Amino acid sequence: MSLSPRTTVFVVLCFLFVLAPYLTRATTDELQARCDSHSFNNGKHFRSCVDLPVLSSFLHFSYVRETGVLEVAYRHINVESSSWIAWGINPTSKGMSGSQTLLAYRNSTSGVMRVYTSSIKGYSPTLQEGPLSFRVLQLSGEYLNGEMTIFATIVLPSNITVVNHLWQDGPLTEGDRLGMHAMSGDHLKSMATLDLLSGQVTTSKAANDNMLLVKNIHGLVNAVCWGIFMPIGVIAARYMRTYKGLDPMWFYIHIIFQTTGYFGGLLGGLGTAIYMAKHTGMRSTPHTVIGIFLFALGFLQILALKARPDKEHKYRKYWNWYHHITGYVVIVLSVYNIYKGLAILQPGSSWKIAYTTIIGVIGMFATVMEVLQFKSRWGGLCCKESENLEADQTVSTNV
Repeated sequence: MSLSPRTTVFVVLCFLFVLAPYLTRATTDELQARCDSHSFNNGKHFRSCVDLPVLSSFLHFSYVRETGVLEVAYRHINVESSSWIAWGINPTSKGMSGSQTLLAYRNSTSGVMRVYTSSIKGYSPTLQEGPLSFRVLQLSGEYLNGEMTIFATIVLPSNITVVNHLWQDGPLTEGDRLGMHAMSGDHLKSMATLDLLSGQVTTSKAANDNMLLVKNIHGLVNAVCWGIFMPIGVIAARYMRTYKGLDPMWFYIHIIFQTTGYFGGLLGGLGTAIYMAKHTGMRSTPHTVIGIFLFALGFLQILALKARPDKEHKYRKYWNWYHHITGYVVIVLSVYNIYKGLAILQPGSSWKIAYTTIIGVIGMFATVMEVLQFKSRWGGLCCKESENLEADQTVSTNV
């Protein structure tokens, strides 16, 4: 059955009539998202606007060079009401430390916007309210349809044409406290140089690429040293020592892997962590706390070697208990912290798959060796318990 040309045209027109509202809506939303087609509900107009490269953000501004008066509207779309946003200017450098910041969030109880200023003096800021190094004449904010905006009028030193600016967003925690923003991806790229006359934004791509390289080195070094070398060293000590022909080879293998893992992590892992803390800020995250705790436990293990009693000493068994338990705690925390680091770094699924495969093989090998050595390792204990039970039964029978 074939349709006539007139029927075909009618069907096509019907489809277009049905789809037109959706196509128009998508186009309208896309245009409204761009700064050059956006209109504010309060009727404000700005001479320039910039689509910022990351975090779905836009900056509208008007600048008078002679007086230094800068009117801005920082707009962040697709943001939850339980979030905070910030935009600032750093008059001294391109990083976060030293930036003069405008912050805003929506009160979870009243729904009223709170907008305030905060001068960031370090890389672990509390974002408390405080004055800026330049005057702020007007400050307000709004939240509407998933879009949060900060309006401000500030006075910069006259004849400034280029500024270092940065922008950010993060979650609100209980009690409307500003939680830590993400420490990966676009949240580490949200800084650039802004030309107030031309509106040109220049991102610090080289710096971002360098930081990404440092993060990858940090993750790789710690995964190899703490997550691979340390478990291999423990396996060597636990399973090789049961074979008399491998004594004292097992001890040297154990020492080599443990010391390489510790000092490799100390130089490569802790060194890169200090570099990242200097440039992005040291945060008291579980990953950071566990990492510091691991280095402390490793150092205690090294000190414990100096205090190791002789094999025949009566306190040697207590030293063995301490050494073994601490070692197993280090392994468990190391593996756990590596996965925490992968969640922060977000390097791609291939990294996680590769490490999971390696640690899985190590775990399977340990399981097989535990089964094979079960009788020699635990058989004596089982026999001793059986002998004690038989002795007790004999005594009971005689009685």
